[in-house]
Amino acid sequence: MAFGTGTHETTALCAALMEQSVRPGDRVTDLGTGTGILAMAAALCGAGSVLATDIDPVAVKVAAENIARNHLDGVIRTRQGDLLQAVDQVADVVVANIIADVVCQLAAPVRDYIKPGGYFICSGIARERQGQVRQALEAAGYASIEVREKGEWAAMRAKRSL
Repeated sequence: MAFGTGTHETTALCAALMEQSVRPGDRVTDLGTGTGILAMAAALCGAGSVLATDIDPVAVKVAAENIARNHLDGVIRTRQGDLLQAVDQVADVVVANIIADVVCQLAAPVRDYIKPGGYFICSGIARERQGQVRQALEAAGYASIEVREKGEWAAMRAKRSL
């Protein structure tokens, strides 16, 4: 009933970047969690706590069920709300597998929810839109931006400056 089976290229790209970025004990926020796939990936990467948010109440319910089914409810909590509206923490890593337009809109305001030196991992970016997303991230003051591509999609890992 919610978006995200874990097989899409954007999900694989985000998961690979999270493996590189999430350290044991880190705090992670998953914006637009859908079924909770990336939140669960963060927990399996060793995150100490994960906040999984979505605007869709069905997605939040499905994510909570999947999280409990995988015995990760001690690490992951879910909240319903529109993007940053539901976020009540500053994280080491924020992941958003949404769409390019929303990633561009989030680039600047999400910085306030990332610890200095932390990462914003974003995807749902069609290859032809990655230039626009990079520009938005650079304009928001991220220190370095790594791009990965798979199929017709791109994902980025942007480091928040200190």
